Amino acid sequence: MSIFISGIGVSKGIAIGNAFVLAREQFDATQITLPDSEINAEIQRFKEALAQANKQLHDIKQKIAKNTANDILVFIDTHLLMLEDPAFDEGTIANIKEYSCNAEWALQMQGDRLVQVFDEMEDPYLRTRKDDVLHVVKRIQSCLAGTAQDHDGHLYKGKIIVADDLTPADTIMMKHQKVAGFITEYGGPLSHTAILARNLGIPAIVGLHHARQLIHRDEVLVVDGLSGFVINSPDKKSLKYYRAVKRDESAKRDLLSDLSGKPAITLDNKQITLHGNIDRPSDIRIIKKYDDTGVGLYRTEMLFIQLNQWPDQKTHFNTYKRAVKALNGKPLTIRTMDLGADKEIQETIDHGPMAHNPAMGLRAIRRCLKEPQDFMPQLLAILRASAFGPVRLMIPMLTNIEELDQVLKLIEEAKQLLTKKNIAFDKKMPVGAMIEVPAAALAADAFAKKLDFLSIGTNDLIQYTLAIDRIDDEVNYLFNPLNPAVLKLIHMTIEAGKKANIPVSMCGEMASDTQYTRLLLGMGLEYFSVQANTLLEIKHIIINSTLKNLQAETKSILQIYDSHEIKSRVQQLVNLL
Repeated sequence: MSIFISGIGVSKGIAIGNAFVLAREQFDATQITLPDSEINAEIQRFKEALAQANKQLHDIKQKIAKNTANDILVFIDTHLLMLEDPAFDEGTIANIKEYSCNAEWALQMQGDRLVQVFDEMEDPYLRTRKDDVLHVVKRIQSCLAGTAQDHDGHLYKGKIIVADDLTPADTIMMKHQKVAGFITEYGGPLSHTAILARNLGIPAIVGLHHARQLIHRDEVLVVDGLSGFVINSPDKKSLKYYRAVKRDESAKRDLLSDLSGKPAITLDNKQITLHGNIDRPSDIRIIKKYDDTGVGLYRTEMLFIQLNQWPDQKTHFNTYKRAVKALNGKPLTIRTMDLGADKEIQETIDHGPMAHNPAMGLRAIRRCLKEPQDFMPQLLAILRASAFGPVRLMIPMLTNIEELDQVLKLIEEAKQLLTKKNIAFDKKMPVGAMIEVPAAALAADAFAKKLDFLSIGTNDLIQYTLAIDRIDDEVNYLFNPLNPAVLKLIHMTIEAGKKANIPVSMCGEMASDTQYTRLLLGMGLEYFSVQANTLLEIKHIIINSTLKNLQAETKSILQIYDSHEIKSRVQQLVNLL
């Protein structure tokens, strides 16, 4: 008998396969008092387990790095940084010495202490970082217990994994091992696991509570990653239907590949610009895998995180020059660093006490303007890179015109320094700004008068507008791109660009979500910067859309204040030609 079970669909696609239920590992962290003569040996045992955990993650990176974008690998880097943090190393060793106890107990105490620190933080996002702490503790505990082992790819191939939770490394390895899909008991649509599933193209459902009790090993499952439901032991009729849907999806992907390299032109002959997002120059090959286009968002802070310090001008320049050359004449939009909130390096951590709410603290352009001596090398490097191809400079997190004026002054100083040294650069290099704070959207017309382009960062714009953290499981249900206030701020920004005759792009998650493509087209958006794996699907929607019809429908939608009605009307747009 077929059973329907519902969770949260986080990565679209149909998966059909046998269930592989992962048992939750239980580690014995019972306190054992050790004699003084065994303390040094216990410390050494812990250090060896720590080194083994570190090696496991590095091995995973090496094994899958050739076929994986760097913005995915950064999830593993987060855990590697935690393993190297004195909070795990020195803190656990101090516990072993102070309590004369075994490493398992000392590590558990330290993990509980760190989790409590995160739990007591006011910022919702930082509270959820305790999941990373728990994942790292679990990995070290498995090394101490001698149970650490690589996932058996032959066992997992073609299976649907059912687990309580998956670490970033688990998720990436499962893609490498060709799993059909996965289901987890915990997590939300914006958890690390969900983000990775979407980026890797694995059909996935999270938040399906008691999944491991409801689903038995080797049972046939159908997973619909879009709607969020699982069919347990489907009948022949259901299996036939979903196999047909799966074949249709595969055929659609084949058709999409034919669009690579072709222009994105609507049915009424309007050219739309489609670019990709990257974190490092090597990500450009991922974009080229799908389409030969430019980069609308280069997140440069990943270079800072990789080095764990402020890069010097030479490092900046060599990195950006490599990206420019890899694009072969296609445009590169370089966003100046956006450190802060969830992205930090050791120098910024040591800068002072942790802010109560880092997302609203010293981040992005605020930090750059406070430390202009560290900001100037990046500005000089971006300008120098512009001599080798079309480069645009983009400023994140602006909130007022005074900040913009300060940045423009620094850019002029950088130009004067290069001119004085007779170093080549594009004197007309476009300078733009991210509109991701409500204050900036409300003043978009003023920003547009002083800039060459604007780009809407929807991730922050939505959470700042709605006063919620999209990563927090307790409130992420409120994260709604279709909230009428959000739509009005987006529309306001697009209109400000048109009035000033400058382009307005969108580079946040909303631009990559195909259910919003026609709405955004109807609102007047003509420049999209998206995740590489959605380029062709969005292009397919564009070339099968008529702007005139979309504009009339969207104008009506913008007058609605009921989010449920807006969602229903936007769904109708999906089927409108």
